[in-house]
Amino acid sequence: MKSIAILGSTGSIGVSTLNVISAFSDRYQVVSLSAGHNIELLKQQIEMFHPKIVSVASSEDRDHLSVLFRGSDVEVFCGIEGMIRCATVETADMVVAAVVGAAGLVPTMAAIKAGKDIALANKETLVTAGSLVMAEVGRQKVKLIPVDSEHSAIYQALSGQRRDDVRRLLLTASGGPFRATPCDQFSSITPADALAHPNWDMGRKISIDSATMMNKGLEVIEARWLFNFPAEMIDVHIHPESIVHSLVEYRDGAVIAQLGIPDMKTPIAYALSWPERLPLDQPALDLCEIGRLSFSLPDLERFPCLRLAYDALARGGTVPAVMNAANEIAVDAFLRNKLSFLGIPQVIEQTMQHHQGGVLTTVEQALQADLWGRHKAKELISGGVA
Repeated sequence: MKSIAILGSTGSIGVSTLNVISAFSDRYQVVSLSAGHNIELLKQQIEMFHPKIVSVASSEDRDHLSVLFRGSDVEVFCGIEGMIRCATVETADMVVAAVVGAAGLVPTMAAIKAGKDIALANKETLVTAGSLVMAEVGRQKVKLIPVDSEHSAIYQALSGQRRDDVRRLLLTASGGPFRATPCDQFSSITPADALAHPNWDMGRKISIDSATMMNKGLEVIEARWLFNFPAEMIDVHIHPESIVHSLVEYRDGAVIAQLGIPDMKTPIAYALSWPERLPLDQPALDLCEIGRLSFSLPDLERFPCLRLAYDALARGGTVPAVMNAANEIAVDAFLRNKLSFLGIPQVIEQTMQHHQGGVLTTVEQALQADLWGRHKAKELISGGVA
């Protein structure tokens, strides 16, 4: 039986992971859970899966849960130290890193150093410190298996192939809810509009990232480090049907793609069970009913966030961490109606322009760059960027 720790258990990926584990309780057990402020859902998860260690965001929530589970064998912690405890618990075989944002970097790195295999759903870990994370994965000789549907697809399409034969990686993107919206209407886009993703059921932050296509930009950077191919070998194709999850093109012209219905339980289950495949109770992919699969190139004028991600990757060092930090602040401001939709890329670009950059050699440098980017983005927003 494989023991699983989950960072971000009350988010969309965490909930889907627990659904998979529940369906295969003879194969998996949960040993730790970390969450934010959704205490009611976490309480239900504790009662169902009986973890030994739990972490929440605040000390108030920790005290509340400690009272609720007084007399049980559940230990409750909080903050970043609590997340690290969950990520490094001795009995865990694999850590599902599903925290949203740069907050996932430190506990994920701690899990790697503790010798845990990683099912990575937190793309920001590789965006902010990809070179450092992958170097540590190599030193510790642990497995890092991607959970994002696009990277899972590439992981599968590369399986059994020679790296030297790869011509390029092709990440697919749905195009989000504004793929065909006239650009002159972007100024009136509301958070409710942007949260209405046509294909995927995702959390609020990731839904906004999909609407701006920053999510795909982050995935380009993640793919660069995860698969160790340069940016010029990583392309993006808009694929509105979200059936082809990504492709790998080889130098003989062959293209290997991974297809499936748009449901995160499939890549989650693959990461948990690799190299096996679990018999999921999923609807069959009916290509005849779908009838048509379409592809197009992304419009970088319509979606400047994708261009900014490529720019950050080209500059390297601490710039991707600053870009990601500015995006997190801008998205939060947009969701709180403090920033327009068009203001999101403006804040990110201006924050990047103010950053001189630097070589990234330690996690502490990545965290400092993240903090600087947050401060600068807040300063720009308060100054009335958009």
